[in-house]
Amino acid sequence: MALMITDECINCDVCEPECPNGAIYQGQEIYEINPNLCTECVGHFNNPQCQDVCPVACIPHDPNRVETHDQLYQKYLQIILVK
Repeated sequence: MALMITDECINCDVCEPECPNGAIYQGQEIYEINPNLCTECVGHFNNPQCQDVCPVACIPHDPNRVETHDQLYQKYLQIILVK
């Protein structure tokens, strides 16, 4: 699954620099996650770094973007090929 940021986000700015894929960006009101770039840190870390640093725990799995570990890894491989 890709992750998402809920409206409980306090715009503290700690998650954005932690994302190794550059999937997190400042939206109109709160930070948002580009699901096409979110691999839940698969390929980089064992745990999603944004979830680890979020002080208000507002980064759950996106129920509309269900992906297996293998699918996330394939997305990671595609991202690094483009870079």
